[in-house]
Amino acid sequence: MKWRGRRGSDNIEDRRRAGGGQVIGGGGLGVLAIVIIAYFLGIDVTPLLNEGILGSGAIQGDVELTEADQRAAEFVSVTLADTEEIWAGVFEQELGRTYTPTTLVLFKGGTQSACGGASAQTGPFYCPNDRKVYLDTDFFTTLSRQLGARGDFAAAYVVAHEVGHHVQDELGILAKTTAARQRSDEADSNAISVMVELQADCFSGVWARYAAERFGSLEPGDIQEAVDAAARIGDDTLQRNAGQRPMPDSFTHGTSVQRQRWLAAGYEAGTIRACDTFSAANL
Repeated sequence: MKWRGRRGSDNIEDRRRAGGGQVIGGGGLGVLAIVIIAYFLGIDVTPLLNEGILGSGAIQGDVELTEADQRAAEFVSVTLADTEEIWAGVFEQELGRTYTPTTLVLFKGGTQSACGGASAQTGPFYCPNDRKVYLDTDFFTTLSRQLGARGDFAAAYVVAHEVGHHVQDELGILAKTTAARQRSDEADSNAISVMVELQADCFSGVWARYAAERFGSLEPGDIQEAVDAAARIGDDTLQRNAGQRPMPDSFTHGTSVQRQRWLAAGYEAGTIRACDTFSAANL
């Protein structure tokens, strides 16, 4: 992915020098185990944050920013700027509306969000309560080394996916689906969550389509990097890798095939309309 030397976003809130370390309190050892497993398996634990399971607490300790941290911050800033320009154009052309971009919070070790405490173990997530994306710059190392999802565009896909949740927020989709999940039993709630996550994958594909056309930033193999990353974080793949038998009723993000399919659908069509996972006869 060609990103060096390009414009970065002004909507970056860098908290990495404001004090890092561990988020203290909230949830106990059981939740801590869950988020650590989630981090190394690439599972988005935003629902835990939104439901208040991960409590807030003090953040302590100093952090040291490495060259890799700085490079990751620059990369994220350029990727975020691309999403801002692309979604502004898509909103205007398709909806006749103005897109209000999200703010991306960079942290290292731990910080606070309006959805509760954020730590390295939670992985990247979008918090609808403050309309911000949270990302620990160490995550990209985990993405490559632990998940095997290598390459700049695999990392860009993760950022674009979280921005996709903000797009859903802008469209009023998150508020409706959150309310629907609260009225549903666990299986139906999980099914709604899958549709939400697959739509965010599709939106990341829309971004990739326009990134290729408008900025010429994609290189041979980039789309395959994103597709590979999507495959590695499917619920069925994650459960198998954890030594479990895949249990569809417990899926919250979709299978590897589904995540690949909807990423490709967004890329091929390049429109919001192509990402209606909620009306699809077959996910």
